[in-house]
Amino acid sequence: MVRLETADKQSVHLVENEIQARIDLIFSNLERLEILAGKEPPSRRQNAKLRVDQLKYDIQHLQSGLRNFQHRRYTREQQEREREELLTRTFTTNDSDTSIPIDETLQFNTSLHNTHRGIDDLLGSGSNILQGLRDQRMTLKGTQKKILDVANMLGMSNTVMRLIEKRAFQDKFIMIGGMVVTCIVMILVVKYLT
Repeated sequence: MVRLETADKQSVHLVENEIQARIDLIFSNLERLEILAGKEPPSRRQNAKLRVDQLKYDIQHLQSGLRNFQHRRYTREQQEREREELLTRTFTTNDSDTSIPIDETLQFNTSLHNTHRGIDDLLGSGSNILQGLRDQRMTLKGTQKKILDVANMLGMSNTVMRLIEKRAFQDKFIMIGGMVVTCIVMILVVKYLT
C-alpha cells in the first residue's frame, strides 16, 4: 500500500493489479484455512476460527483501502482531464462552438425547481388539511356544547321531576292531615253543639 501511494502515474496500475492479485491469493488461502480450522480438535477450534476471522477482517480492510485509493485516483484523474479540457479549449468571437456543456447543471436546476414545486404543493396540501382539522374541531366543539346543553336540560328535568314528586308526597300528607283535622272539628261540633 505504501508503494501504491508513492507510485507514479504509469506504474500505479501495475502496483494496483499486484496488490489485488495478492489479496485474491490471500482470500483463497483463507478459505482453505477456514476449512482446516473446522478440522481442528474442539479445544483449539474456537481459537483457530477466531484467528481466521481476524485475518479476514484485516484483508477486507486492505481491500476497502485499495478501493478507496482507486476511487480517489479515478476522481483526481477525471478532474485533471476536465481541467485540461477547459484550459485547452479556445474561445473566439467567430468560433461556432463556444458553448460550455452545462446540461447537467440545467438538469439539476430543473430537478431543483420540480422539487421546490412539489414541496410547495405538499405544504399547501398540509395547510388545507390543517384548516380542515380546525373546522372539524369547531364543529365538534359546537356539537359538544349542544350535547352538554341537552344533558343539563335533562338533568334539570330530572331535578324538576324529583321536586314535583316530593311536593306531591308532601301535599298528600297535608291533605290527609287536613281531612283528619276537619273530621275532628266536625265530631267536636256535633258532640258539643247537639
